[in-house]
Amino acid sequence: MTHVLTNYLLSKGELSEEEISFSVQFFKPTYLKKGDFFIREDEPCRHIGFIASGAIKAYALDSEGKENVTCFKFENEFVTSFSEFVAQKESRRSIRAIEDSVICSISYADYHYLLRQVTAWNGVIKSVMEREYGQKESYLLNYNNKSARDKYRYLLSSEPILIQRVATQDLASYLGITQRSLTRAKQQILRLGIL
Repeated sequence: MTHVLTNYLLSKGELSEEEISFSVQFFKPTYLKKGDFFIREDEPCRHIGFIASGAIKAYALDSEGKENVTCFKFENEFVTSFSEFVAQKESRRSIRAIEDSVICSISYADYHYLLRQVTAWNGVIKSVMEREYGQKESYLLNYNNKSARDKYRYLLSSEPILIQRVATQDLASYLGITQRSLTRAKQQILRLGIL
């Protein structure tokens, strides 16, 4: 599965073919079945992963044990609890497969070794972090303080992959609404033909 990572890195143009060939040896495939954890809340965050196939969700549990989904990641995206990985602390959220997935993961020690050996990786990580920031900002702008119908309408137009691949309860959690509100919003949009 490292060929998917190789193709991704080639497409970014940050690393030479030699640097990519050297780099991918540090990424080991992790095979997850739907429901398996990549990272567990309250356990040390020891890996960064690159999703070669499948999909994951990230979430934290509230005081009642209810999942609060914060994001979804799909093929060709990096995944970890970044701040906890860098600080080598316990993760504040869980990252779990929502589909059978293959994640190419690199350990903290190998990650730092790679950064020292291939300084161009700093550019790759910078672009990953910028994408993360952009996704978080987009989430706040498009889902915060909006009606369930407006949230779902935005999903339809801008993030249809979520509708196609994410379970209703996870999608409702991500949007900060109940499953019932989500179902009602879907029905209103279908009935009225609103987009």
